[in-house]
Amino acid sequence: MTSPDVSAGAVPHAKYERLIARARQVKAVTTIVAHPCDETSLRGAVEAADAGIIVPMLVGPVAKIAAVSKQHKLDASRFEIVDVPHSDAAANKAVELIHQGKGELLMKGSLHTDELMRAVTASSTGLRTARRISHVFVMDVPTYAETLFITDAAINIFPDLDVKRDIIQNAIDLFTQVGLGTPRVAILSAVETVTTKIPSTIEAAALCKMADRGQITGGLLDGPLAFDNAIDPEAARIKGIRSEVAGRAQILVVPDLEAGNMLAKNLTFLANADAAGIVLGARVPIILTSRADSVRARMASCAVAVLYADARRRTVAVPAA
Repeated sequence: MTSPDVSAGAVPHAKYERLIARARQVKAVTTIVAHPCDETSLRGAVEAADAGIIVPMLVGPVAKIAAVSKQHKLDASRFEIVDVPHSDAAANKAVELIHQGKGELLMKGSLHTDELMRAVTASSTGLRTARRISHVFVMDVPTYAETLFITDAAINIFPDLDVKRDIIQNAIDLFTQVGLGTPRVAILSAVETVTTKIPSTIEAAALCKMADRGQITGGLLDGPLAFDNAIDPEAARIKGIRSEVAGRAQILVVPDLEAGNMLAKNLTFLANADAAGIVLGARVPIILTSRADSVRARMASCAVAVLYADARRRTVAVPAA
């Protein structure tokens, strides 16, 4: 079995390069970087700034940032640095700066994801909105022609139906706002038929009906679909599945965090894919990268977030008719 139009997507990282090139065409976005105290996180911010994508404001221990900058020959002195004593303080201060309107994006540095998200989700001081906060991997898989979104692989462990609705809507909004068109959304399970023995198949069917009723908008949904007939046209044909999504999915909605995490890491380590990470549903997009991410993946995360922030800015600026 082969992926759709594999040859069209065979150039390694070409999809990321297109996103980064488009991000260079819009206004650089002020980005609050929480605790960039190792080489990868600081280099990611510096190189995104050098590319004209973001204007970083660094939040962390000044001495530590200066030491990393000097050791790895990174010029961080040109950026504003807000001095705080440790990573927990950096997370809280970064969120406070967003509240003060100092930045349009929040970027994770070398602190743990849980540490940053505690500050983001704090009931009185965090960045929550009416929409559920969720995570999206934006993946550049060399053997797949499409830019592939996988959601949610980092925030919601066992999402129920209502949470999945928000997870899907967040991913659709990101896909459309960064200019990728109307997404084909596959709701994954182990099988493509609805059965009471596998609850995720029932939820998939319900989510598709919710889309029919306008409770999820902006994308084409199908599910349940197994992974093979979501991304491979021949697998879908053999199973007799006829839909606009089957075999050509662009957003893969996983049943739970464990499935999403394993799927994304399988693609990363077995298919040489890169995974950019974005958190949505908060007051601002959050660039959520892993300490193991390449600088290119961090740059792509910045590019996606910048394009999304620019689209949101333009939407707000349009006067009501």
